[in-house]
Amino acid sequence: MKMQITADELRRKYIDFFKSKGHVEISGKSLIPDNDPTVLFTTAGMHPLVPYLMGEPHPSGTRLTNYQKCIRTGDIDEVGDAAHLTFFEMLGNWSLGDYFKKEAIEYSFEFLTDKKYLGIPIDLLSVTVFAGDEQVPKDTESAETWQRLGISKERIYFLPRKDNWWGPAGETGPCGPDTEMFIDTGKDACGADCKPGCHCGKYIEIWNDVFMQYHKNKDGSYSELTRHCVDTGMGIERTVAMLQGKKSVYETEIFTPLIQTVERLSGKTYGQNEADAISIRIICDHVRAATFILSDPKSVAPSNVGAGYVLRRIIRRAVRHGKKLGIEGCFLSTPAKVVIGQYTGAYPELQEKETEIYASLEAEEKKFLETLKKGEAEYEKMLPNLLKNPKKIIPGRLAFKLYDTYGFPIELTEELARESGLQVNREEFDEAFKKHQELSRAGSEQIFKGGLADHSEQTTAYHTATHLLHKALRMVLGDHVEQKGSNITAERLRFDFSHPKPMTPEEKAEVERIVNEQIQADLPVSFEVMSLDEAKKSGAMALFGEKYEDSVKVYSIGSFSKEVCGGPHVEHTGQLGHFVIKKEQSSSAGVRRIRAELEK
Repeated sequence: MKMQITADELRRKYIDFFKSKGHVEISGKSLIPDNDPTVLFTTAGMHPLVPYLMGEPHPSGTRLTNYQKCIRTGDIDEVGDAAHLTFFEMLGNWSLGDYFKKEAIEYSFEFLTDKKYLGIPIDLLSVTVFAGDEQVPKDTESAETWQRLGISKERIYFLPRKDNWWGPAGETGPCGPDTEMFIDTGKDACGADCKPGCHCGKYIEIWNDVFMQYHKNKDGSYSELTRHCVDTGMGIERTVAMLQGKKSVYETEIFTPLIQTVERLSGKTYGQNEADAISIRIICDHVRAATFILSDPKSVAPSNVGAGYVLRRIIRRAVRHGKKLGIEGCFLSTPAKVVIGQYTGAYPELQEKETEIYASLEAEEKKFLETLKKGEAEYEKMLPNLLKNPKKIIPGRLAFKLYDTYGFPIELTEELARESGLQVNREEFDEAFKKHQELSRAGSEQIFKGGLADHSEQTTAYHTATHLLHKALRMVLGDHVEQKGSNITAERLRFDFSHPKPMTPEEKAEVERIVNEQIQADLPVSFEVMSLDEAKKSGAMALFGEKYEDSVKVYSIGSFSKEVCGGPHVEHTGQLGHFVIKKEQSSSAGVRRIRAELEK
């Protein structure tokens, strides 16, 4: 099938459709999630809605819709093929204890098939539903709804838990079956067992409706939730590519201006040579992702840890592939300008931070080019001994050391080796690299698993304590203090705030004293819903650069603290325990970081 629909048109059609069904459009949030230690970036549209899916009332009601910028980095090494992306946009609609399976499926079906919207022929659609197992019954309600709407039995597939079940993210929590929608591309089936979910390319997933129907208990059993929620997701890039009849997202208008820019910079033509095409795709994807990360209100900068490390990695990978294409010097600002021009309408923060984006990209490019020089110098030091080897082989472990210690790409080591009449033991290098990847992936599984964070009593207590800490810091250090991020686990809180110098022991002691005084006073914690203007007039603090809805929740802790926030919170401060600052240190330029614990 071929439709003339752009990403901008799809975004608007989707939002307008759900607004016509009583949904309120809410703002997409930051790429850097608050209070979720399981991920470095916002990985899905539901991510910022976690407290509301867990039961907190949302100030905009029970039917919501939006578009959300997302980053997923688990497959960075796969980016360069025709399918994988680091940055993508997710469309979503949510029911928070309002409608459930029947209505959600009806909305999905209408948007997909009605000619006013996408107009996809019914006979091109296939769906999957949960097949059931010994713990949870088969999802016959979803299957019957699809069939009633006109999807033939032959195109409704019952698949197991690994295919059609979501969550919980941790050991326990909300979870449930999902139903996924696929477009038949018209390709021949790869075999008798070919069905949606097969990776041969015949069926491409377009949408996913998750039904949060159950709670997984500590003993592994499942109980029915009294409050059912719906969480859906449709990826803009993939959907547009399918609707336009393109083989890859890189053939759509989302990427063609970027590809043309890299072609001009490199003198290469996309599609003539697969190695060049891979490099061009990597540059386009990574520049797009880096531009969005750098534009984020939460000010991530390239570094060696956390989200900053991912940012550094994708910038440097883009630079390396630029060198492979023959591009000299700093060049990333040129394609970044294209990204900003494309997306400013939907994401005004890109234009607002345009100057900083270019400066950060150039600074990191220069650093990496220096790193490459150091790697070349290290190689030159090794060379005399390497030339003494009669086999003229560079051991893979030495090539890996250049890569791991100096960020020196294997391709450049091989190039220098050839110039010296040497050859790299690539097999040995690949083995060392594979071990390195496995270790990274093991760590990434913890960092990037995504989904609902731990919302236990303890994390709720720590979240409430950040409000007390924020106010106490402003009282002791001054009104220049603003929250710059927080990260909470069941064991501690981490709170980043603007302040130009280390806190003195006396200042830390005073902050502790003020926080514990409020805890001992057992102040009530309450909230009210009001307009953003009313919240500001009432003196409520709001997070730096955050996007808020027209109606917001304002949490008050007695008369001590008032802050715009989504939750969750304890009912009174006496539940918190004794507050202790464990460490105060620099986080980045002009930003300090406190780690604190609540002792019972």
